[in-house]
Amino acid sequence: MPSVYSFAPASEHQFPDHPERPARLELLDLDSIPLVDVLPFRAATPVEVGRVHTTAMLAQLAAACRQGPAIIDGAPTYVMTGSYQAALLAAGASLAVTREVLSGAATNGFAIVRPPGHHAEPGRAMGFCLLNNAAIAGLDALASGVERVMVVDYDAHHGNGTEKAFWDNPCAGYFSTHQENIYPGSGSLQAAPQARGRIANFPLPAYSGDACFALIFEQALTPLLKSFRPELIIVSAGFDAHWTDPLTSLGLSTSGYYSISKKLVELAGELCAGKIVFVLEGGYDSQNVSNGVRAVFGALTGIEPPPVQDLSKFPEPDISQRVNAFREWHGL
Repeated sequence: MPSVYSFAPASEHQFPDHPERPARLELLDLDSIPLVDVLPFRAATPVEVGRVHTTAMLAQLAAACRQGPAIIDGAPTYVMTGSYQAALLAAGASLAVTREVLSGAATNGFAIVRPPGHHAEPGRAMGFCLLNNAAIAGLDALASGVERVMVVDYDAHHGNGTEKAFWDNPCAGYFSTHQENIYPGSGSLQAAPQARGRIANFPLPAYSGDACFALIFEQALTPLLKSFRPELIIVSAGFDAHWTDPLTSLGLSTSGYYSISKKLVELAGELCAGKIVFVLEGGYDSQNVSNGVRAVFGALTGIEPPPVQDLSKFPEPDISQRVNAFREWHGL
C-alpha cells in the first residue's frame, strides 16, 4: 500500500504582506517525492465540518468571506471572497487522506493544506485558521467507528482550537508542544485537569530544539500514547518550530523534524497498525516548509531524505524538570 498525500494550496486565499500566504508552499516539489501517490478530494460538507464547528460560527464565517477582504481578529486573521471555499477544501483534503488510511487503501498520509486549522475553535475562526482541519478529521474518524484518536501537535503555537474541540470527548486526545508565552497564550501544563492523560500540553522555553524534542517524545509523549492507546494518530505538523522561522523562537532543525516524525510513525506502527496522518499547520519560511514536508515524507515512506545542514546555532535549555512535572501531572 502506498503513502498518499492531498494538496490544497488555496492560491485564492491571500492577503497583502501577510505571513500565511501561498508563497509558503512555493518551494515544494511533490512530484519528486518517491513512493507516494496523490489523492483526489472534494470540499468538506456542512455535516462534516459541523462535527467541530457550530452552525452560527460557520454562517458568520461564510458571510464574512462573501463580503470580501477583511481582517476578522487581531492575530491578524484575514478572509477573502474565496476563503470559505478554500477552508472547505483544506478540510476535505484532510478528510480524504484520513479516510484513505483508515480504509486500509493507504499505509499513511499527509494533507498539505492551507489555510491552517489548529487555532480555529468550535465557535470562532482565529490565529490565521478558519476551520480546524485536524479536529474535523479526528471527529470524523470517531464517527466512522474508530474508538480513540490522538492529535499530536508540534506546531510552535498551542492548538487551542483542537483542545477546545476535544475538551469533553473521552475518545479524543490532544498532545501539544509549543513555545510558552506566545500567541495564543494558552496551553499551560495544568490547563485541562479534567482530562489528565488525554489532553496534554508541554510548553517550551525559547530555543528548545532537537535534543529537547527527542527527550519529550521519548519520556513524555511515548508513555502518554501507550496509556491512551489511540487507534489513529493525526499530527498537526507545523514547521514554525524551526529555529529560523520569522515568527517564533524554538530550535528544531530539519533533521529534528525528521526524527520526531519518524518516532511518531514508529509509535503508530506499534499502537495503531501504522495508521497515522499528518496535516500541515504553520511554518512561515518557505524553505523550512519544503524541507519539513520532505522530512515527513521520509518518515512516512521509510526513505530517509537528503541531509540538510541547518542545525540551530543557539544552546538548548535544560527541560528535564519539565519532563518530570509532565509525567507526574499525567500519572505516567
